[in-house]
Order: sequence, then structure tokens, then C-alpha cells
Amino acid sequence: MTETTPQRRPRHKRPPTIHDVAAHAGVSRGTVSRVLQGGHNVSPASQEAVNAAIRKLGYVVNRAARSLVTQRAGSVAFLLSETQDRFFADPNFTTLLRGCTQALAEHDIPLVLITAGTEAERRRITPFLSGHHVDGVLLISSHRGSPMVEHLRRAELPFVCCGKPLGQRGKVSYVAADDHEGAKDMVRYMLESGRRRVATIAGPQDSPGGVERLAGYREVLAEHGLAPDDRLVAIGDYSWASGESCMHELLTRAPDLDAVFVASDLMAGGALAAIERTGRSVPGDIAVGGFDDSPVASTARPPLTTMRQPWDRISETMVRQLLAQIDGEGPATVILPTELVVRESS
Repeated sequence: MTETTPQRRPRHKRPPTIHDVAAHAGVSRGTVSRVLQGGHNVSPASQEAVNAAIRKLGYVVNRAARSLVTQRAGSVAFLLSETQDRFFADPNFTTLLRGCTQALAEHDIPLVLITAGTEAERRRITPFLSGHHVDGVLLISSHRGSPMVEHLRRAELPFVCCGKPLGQRGKVSYVAADDHEGAKDMVRYMLESGRRRVATIAGPQDSPGGVERLAGYREVLAEHGLAPDDRLVAIGDYSWASGESCMHELLTRAPDLDAVFVASDLMAGGALAAIERTGRSVPGDIAVGGFDDSPVASTARPPLTTMRQPWDRISETMVRQLLAQIDGEGPATVILPTELVVRESS
């Protein structure tokens, strides 16, 4: 019987440590730490040597170890105060998520997606947020009366809202598109194009976009000497279905309307479907304008005239403000301009 030699299991190569990086770069461990924390008080030559060693060795930061030293979680939450089905249905949310993820990637900070559209979801996330498992929160879609703002304050977590929060006391950091002026630009464009019976499908009146865009619509009508007419106003919830039902309601109440400003592209898509079912043409019989310049606008039939929100700038500015708060700065507000994009629907 032949004797076999037992095979040895291959030894797994251990991952490189900060000490390996320091030895390879010819610098101290403290220098490597300062490079990893932003490069303060490090010479350009040492910083380049450390970065070259990191690339060559494939060093990956141990976030758990770093958090013990810095007392930070090293991550940020994208907190959506809407239900999960709205997140997947509305392209604006995924556009914001992508932009914020890219902006944070430049700082090597991962993003945690959290939905809090129901009371049960809010109860589940409360301990997570109160335990500071993230360093800050990007709060998306804050409705009037939403408990999330007050909860984040009590938890003493830095946060930035997307859109102007309604009914909040004290200073709140937010970044918003200019909903009011954007609505005015759209309605003014419709009237100056010869339309005289301009209706609107407004957003929910517990949201900043819903309130500000409806106010802008009414202001421009007053500027042109047109009396307010409640038959020309319907309130939706930013969904395709509500745009469709609101458009049907408006056509029933005011069949002579010749234009409609819709407070979101998704609702405008529903409005186009409702108009088509009546046999009317767009823009021949009824001009349609949206708001957002989401992917829905360019794929609609006909392509949708809309107000473009600067999504990239909104994302970048929210991230910049949040990181500044995490570093100890106070709340700040930024309102960014919108842009009229003319296509075939108006």
C-alpha cells in the first residue's frame, strides 16, 4: 500500500494593512492616516507615495476600525418619506438617488437607501437613526406634518431636505428648484403663445412643489387680467393615474380649456392619455406643459414641453451641504433656477 502525503490547504493571503502601506511608501503610519482623512499637513510627495502604495497593494480602508477612532459611521442615508411603490414609479427619485450616490462617491462615502412612507417603516428606522448608524441624512419628499424632520432634530443628526420643508419652525437646511418662478415661466409661455383658457393639475398641497407651483400659476393669470376659475384647477398626487383622472375631471368641468400646466411630467403623461381618449389633439386643441424634465418628458407622445429641474446640481449641493453640517457648519438654504424646455406638446 502506498503512503500518500496529505495535501496542505492553500494559505489565504492576508489583506494589506495600514502598516504595509506605510512601509511600502516609506512614511509613518500617522502620515498614511492623515492622507486617508483628507491629506491635511501632508507634503505632496508623501501624499503621492501613499496613494501609489494604496493602489499597488490594493489596500481597502477598514471602516469599522476608522469609526472607532473618528466616532463616525462613515455613511449617509438617502431617506425617502414615500412608499416603496412610489420610489420605483417616479423617475425623479431614482435620478436623485443616482446623483447623490455619485457625489458621495467622490468622498468615498457609501449611501444607505431607506424608505419611510408608512408608520410601520418609520417605527423600524427610528432606532437605526437614533443610534447614529449614519452620519447624516438626505431627506427626500418632505410633506407638511412629516414627523421625520422633528425626529432627525431630536436624534441630533445632520440633515438636508430636498425641497423647502413646509410648516417647520427654526432653521432647516434645504436645496430646492425654484418651483414658483418655474411655474410662472411655463404659464406665461402658454399665454404668450395665444392660449386663453389655461388649466392646471397641481401637486399635493402638503408638498412644497404642490404649493409653490399652484401659486405661480395663479400669479401669472392675475398678471394677465384673468379671473381665477376653480373649474380650471385640479389637485393630483404626482402619479400617472392622478394626472389621468384629474385631466378627465378638468375636461368635464371646462371642455373649452385650451392648455394645461401639469405640476409633474409623470402626471402630464397621464393627462396626455386622457386627452387622447377624448379625440382631442395635442397641441392643436390643447397644449400641455409639465415640470421636471424627467425621462417621461422626452419619451411622451408628443414629446413634452416642460420645466427642467437641475437634478445634478440639486444632488451635488445637497451632498455638499450635508458634509459641511457633519463637519460642524450650520444649516443653509439654496434655491436653484429652472429652465423652460420647449418640445412638441406646447
